[in-house]
Amino acid sequence: MADKIMLSAEPRSDVGKGASRRLRRLAAKVPAIIYGGGQDPRMITLPHKELVKAMEAEAFYSQVLELEVGGEKISTIVKDVQRHPSKPQVMHVDFQRIRADQEIHVNIPIHLLNEEDCKGVRLENGRIAQQITEVEVVCLPAALPEYFEIDVADLGIGDTVHLSDLVMPEGVSLPQLALGEDHDQPILSIEAARVMAEEGDEDVEGAAGEAEDDADESKHEGDD
Repeated sequence: MADKIMLSAEPRSDVGKGASRRLRRLAAKVPAIIYGGGQDPRMITLPHKELVKAMEAEAFYSQVLELEVGGEKISTIVKDVQRHPSKPQVMHVDFQRIRADQEIHVNIPIHLLNEEDCKGVRLENGRIAQQITEVEVVCLPAALPEYFEIDVADLGIGDTVHLSDLVMPEGVSLPQLALGEDHDQPILSIEAARVMAEEGDEDVEGAAGEAEDDADESKHEGDD
């Protein structure tokens, strides 16, 4: 489990679209909400600059964040981030309050190891086709993994890694797999490079075209 990210926040009593716009424009702050954990929702604001800096870390989206609000420390996870459609601006953040004795659902990133040494890429001229970059887990906050690692060094063309191939830490499970074997989705596979296939198609088309030209030339020579 990664170290907690700490953020300072302030209580917010002025709510509504107009108040949120004023916060963003005049105070460079981001409106947010903390909910869950058997308590009433709590409106807060965070400094935009500090929030954006924290969001640069991958762990911001998948690990426990500690918000300090009016001297109180609240453990949370991020559930939603709203961004401006055309500006580098965070519009709103939803935080879920967590409890040590209550399981949480979190999306955890998947990291690939030894991509350059992958047998299917280095020796067989293939490529790594990754279908899933993160996976949902359910566990207590203390058991939350930072990420999952998949070593692709020994994988060759035709090999596939599924959800069930991930090594789960104790106390961590994948709710997707509880739905049945048909939900055991592939995470990645090693495929033959598409570029080679496309070049091969062009070669076939070129050869066919040359054959047609030769046939036309022979026909004209016969007419002469």
